[in-house]
Amino acid sequence: MYTILGKDGQEYGPVTEAEVRQWIAEGRVNAVTPIRRQDTSEWRPARELVEFAEALRAPDSPGAPPRIAPEQPVAPEQPLRAAPEGKASGLAIASLVLGVLGIVTCGLTAVAGLILGIVALNKSSKTGDHSARGFALAGTIVSAVLIVLLPLLAAMLLPTMATAKQKASNINCMNNVKQLCLGLMIYADENNDTLPLADKWCDAIVSYIGNESVFKCPQGANTERAHYGFNRKLSGVSVKQIESPATTVMIFEVSGGWNASGGADEMLATPRHKSVVIGFADGHCETVPVSGRLKTLRWDP
Repeated sequence: MYTILGKDGQEYGPVTEAEVRQWIAEGRVNAVTPIRRQDTSEWRPARELVEFAEALRAPDSPGAPPRIAPEQPVAPEQPLRAAPEGKASGLAIASLVLGVLGIVTCGLTAVAGLILGIVALNKSSKTGDHSARGFALAGTIVSAVLIVLLPLLAAMLLPTMATAKQKASNINCMNNVKQLCLGLMIYADENNDTLPLADKWCDAIVSYIGNESVFKCPQGANTERAHYGFNRKLSGVSVKQIESPATTVMIFEVSGGWNASGGADEMLATPRHKSVVIGFADGHCETVPVSGRLKTLRWDP
């Protein structure tokens, strides 16, 4: 198989040896026309290829068109097919790269990849570049799939993410209540085992906590300085007088307020975490469902 380089700079082929001989006979290829064998990258004048030497020396037949002068090589008047480019176009490769990057860019680059892929497909169809067409087709498919699937994946992941965020907030709130209970126990230990007064309990233990953010629930209103209340019935009470510390409420969630205190009536009507976080007089912390054990909690020492 051979490829012909025409005077217009275009490549024509691949064509068979018989076709080249026919073009020589028709005067469309002459002795200096550049020809390249398919198994090599070297261009050589037709006269240097021994297989065409006889055809180039053959006398003109009656009625045949005049031969082209050696110094005037011309391209075939009706080329059969253009030689392939041999490599993928930049658009096709860019389409595939942008499509793959769409996985980490949440589909943003996939939109551009889809557009470039369609453009590259049209271009490769015209040029006959099969390699470019393959890259363009892959880029178009990957980009389109990502654009379609990402909203579905997002719809599936958002509830999971919301649940994880809620659990993290719940854990943070429980840690806050544990630290507040610990602060109250340290205060009592340094004050003859007596708990602080209910209307000053935040002021009394803030120095033991060290960070006022502990007084705020992650899901509470930012306008409030604190989101936890102290059991008013434990105001100024000695911890030794509490009959059942493990079941007696000491800290509970409220809507907000520094030095807030009270009883069951002051608890949140609508829990922030689907359950209410409760700190007990022995220092441990629990999440108690609204519809269950919450109404049976012990408030009296």
